[in-house]
Amino acid sequence: MDVATFVTTVFDGTLPVRIEAFDGSAGGDNDAPVTIIVRNRDALRRVLTHPGELGLARAYVAGDLDVEGDLDALVSLEVPALDLKRHVPAVRELARTFGASILTPVAPPSIEARSHGVLHSRRRDARSVTHHYDVSNRFYEYVLGPSMTYSCAVFATPEDALEAAQIRKVDLVARKLGLAPGDRLLDVGCGWGTMAIHAAQTYGARVVGVTLSKPQAAYATQRAAALGLGHLVEFRVQDYRDVTDGPYDAISSIGMAEHVGRRGLPAYTDTLTHLLVPGGRFLNHAIGRPATHDEDPRPTRLDDLVHHLGLALGSRRGAKTGSAFIDRYVFPDGELHQIGDLVGRFQDHGLEVRHLESLREHYALTLRHWVANLERHWGDAIAEVGEPRARVWRLYMAASAVAFERHHLEVHQVLMVRPDRGASHLALRANVDFNPDEDVVRKAVADLERHRPQ
Repeated sequence: MDVATFVTTVFDGTLPVRIEAFDGSAGGDNDAPVTIIVRNRDALRRVLTHPGELGLARAYVAGDLDVEGDLDALVSLEVPALDLKRHVPAVRELARTFGASILTPVAPPSIEARSHGVLHSRRRDARSVTHHYDVSNRFYEYVLGPSMTYSCAVFATPEDALEAAQIRKVDLVARKLGLAPGDRLLDVGCGWGTMAIHAAQTYGARVVGVTLSKPQAAYATQRAAALGLGHLVEFRVQDYRDVTDGPYDAISSIGMAEHVGRRGLPAYTDTLTHLLVPGGRFLNHAIGRPATHDEDPRPTRLDDLVHHLGLALGSRRGAKTGSAFIDRYVFPDGELHQIGDLVGRFQDHGLEVRHLESLREHYALTLRHWVANLERHWGDAIAEVGEPRARVWRLYMAASAVAFERHHLEVHQVLMVRPDRGASHLALRANVDFNPDEDVVRKAVADLERHRPQ
């Protein structure tokens, strides 16, 4: 049996892509916008020994399996799940053709993460963050652009430039937090410093940003110094659980709660609540998963990021199992939660939820920009971090864009207040002043271009 015939058989003859293989066989839809190239026997070995998502992902990351055409078209396809158990005769026939060795495992790509130790312990969380963020600041510049902001932007129109949309996002957070000159802000998971710098430069806040990534902290410190903000902004390599110099007037957590996990949520919420002054505000911005109406309350991991990979990674909406691809290559130990679960947790710890906003469509637009940036800098990205890692990013971001568009992923901002004898210290209509000042956005974007670290 040749490779193309085997693949077509496994997918019950309904494969809406073209297949071309190293043995000269071809099949599938000749008019499909995507062609899958099976480059060698190792591609078969990876998929046959780890059927489904992990085997396919490993084959793609290693370059044993490739894609010609629009990757976005691939991840948008609807195809049956890969289930080799129903096709044992076809597997046997393939083994007769290519030898029994195709049923032996292949060592995974070297960039695959291996998690050890207690889940969400300080040491393990630090290793997980290092795996994802300590790749290369230059690589992140290629992907994220001048704003160096790795979270959902906020677009006034779909035609907005990414940099303006990212500044609009951090300005939205600052306005929701009601920042004023002299306020102390703790920015949890501060990344490369964009939120902290904007809060200090535009609103006069005194900011502490904490991250577990040394390259992030160094980059952010350099940015703040270039802008003359060193007296207002401090970046630390520190676990949020070890912050003891409260109280703070406000706390922002943007794209960080996804790393906390169900086990860590109580400590996360309790720690940040007690770091706030009475009447202080806390803004949590995080990716989540839609309600599944499932009786099992456990969160899924970031499996929906690859829910629509075209060759059927096999995860179902609402599945209780996580994504092996995401866990091994992208966000080790990451977990997503339903927004209702998060809100309940916040309220259980005494926080008053005052405003909730969904930005789902905005994240799809953000990811489209990131994918386009990576494609423009593809050669430079490979030179910087290697082709396997560049492939990981291309795959997960394209799949994520589709997941947000199809509502397999969500993202929300939740504004909360630590009660102060019943007073919220908010306007009667809390959203009145939340519209970012476009003049502020334009000025901040100009500053981004003038003061980029070298």
